[in-house]
This record gives sequence, structure tokens and C-alpha cells, in this order.
Amino acid sequence: MKRKRLTEVFPWILPMRKKQRTLCFYLHMELDGRQYAATVEKERLPYQLCQTCSPLYNHDTGFDMEYQENKVFNLKLAGAKLDGLLLKPGETFSFWKAVRYADKPVPYRKGLTVVNGALTAAPGGGLCQMSNLLFNLFLHSPLSILERRGHQKKEFPDPGDGPAGIDATVSEGWIDLKAENRTAAAYQIGLDFDGQELKGYLLTDRLPKSRYEIRNGAISYRREKDGVYQKASVYRDCLDWETGKLQEEEKLYDNDCKIEYQLPECVLPEDGREKE
Repeated sequence: MKRKRLTEVFPWILPMRKKQRTLCFYLHMELDGRQYAATVEKERLPYQLCQTCSPLYNHDTGFDMEYQENKVFNLKLAGAKLDGLLLKPGETFSFWKAVRYADKPVPYRKGLTVVNGALTAAPGGGLCQMSNLLFNLFLHSPLSILERRGHQKKEFPDPGDGPAGIDATVSEGWIDLKAENRTAAAYQIGLDFDGQELKGYLLTDRLPKSRYEIRNGAISYRREKDGVYQKASVYRDCLDWETGKLQEEEKLYDNDCKIEYQLPECVLPEDGREKE
């Protein structure tokens, strides 16, 4: 039987525990010797390396649409701190370092998020959509990913038809998204809230030599005792910027998560349970 966390047994201590963890979380970044990105320039850099987008509203959550509206509100608060952020040579991007005070003038609203393994509504819910988008942008660049954790559970199907397993969960005090610029170029995050979509751009100050494409290798499903899991292999192709000729291909990681929604009838998970 899986051992419960202390905050699951005594949920009333969670705010105190989070405050303690958050304090240590930021103190560690103050002392780790890294230079964290903090410069914001509203004028965008001249070369667009890549762009991506994601729908702002999910109408199939089973929850009141008020939480979707609140999520968009939260994303806009965080986006105001991220739009135009520069990542100079030698600097490190931290999601939480960048958005730490985004809700200081106006508090986050209650959006959908996972607390102690259960989907619920909490202030700041929905910010993972922003970290997912940023992780996708970073994968399409020479930036080095220092910290990323995929969602352990997938509550809803992936929006659109992009590759599976391109996500990055964040939880202040516990889980961050970090990327380091080990190149001689500067990079910049650009964000636009365009009607029903959140659009993201990664720009740079010099003409790129390469562009990147992310794709899946094998995607498989298996049935365990506690449910169905998806395993998706994620690959990256490096192409010549001008000719499109393949320069390099690499396997980045295998993404493994539990599926909490109904799969199409055509998907038949393999039996991954141990034989009695």
C-alpha cells in the first residue's frame, strides 16, 4: 500500500509546509551561484527561432467554465512578467524566479490544479499551461534544459495534434522549469494572448544556423493495477536553417504518465501487470 504524504494525512499543515518550502526554494537560488534571467525588453529581438500556440479554453474538463476563465486570468498575470524576458549568454531561466511577484498587485484566482494527487481548484491553477508552452519553445532551441518534470497524471487529452509528452509541471517551492543559455546568442520570450489562443515565440539576436523539430518515436499504452499509462518517446531533429537538411537527430527522453481520461476504442493497452 502506498504510503501517504504527511500533508495528505494532515491537510491543515499544507499552507505552513508550502511557506517553509517556498522560502528555502528561493534562498537556494540566491546562493547557487547562477545568474538568473531578469531583464525585460518590450522591443522584440530581430530573429524568430520558433513559435507555438495552445488553446486558452478547454470545454471538456467536466468543471464549471469559471475555472477556465480564472486560468486565463492567471496566465495573463504570469505572462506580463514573462513577455520580453531576455535570456543572455550564461544566464539561467527559472519559471518561478521570473513570475515570483506576478500576483502581488492582483491575486491569482482559483483555477484547476492537482493537489495531493487530486484535481481541484486553487489560486494560481492553470499556470502549467504556460510552463508547457515555454518548455516546448526551449526544446526548439539550443538552450540546455536543467530542470523539468512531466505531469505524473494526464487529466485531459493533449490539445491539438502536436507530439505527446511535451509538458512541464510546476509547483512553487517544489518543482521548477529551468533552462540555461550556454551559447553566445541572446534569446527572448514573446507572448501574445490572441482571442482563443496563447501564442509563444522564442526570438534571438542573431541569424540562427539551425532550426529544430520535435517528434515522437514509439507511443505505447499499458494497463497496470492502478490504471492505464502512456509512454511516449520524444526525439529532436536539428536541421540546417536555410536548406532544411538534417544535421543531427537525438532521443531526448521517454515520457511516462498515467491516463485519467477515456482512451479511444481503437487504443488497446498492453497488460503490464505482474503475473500472479
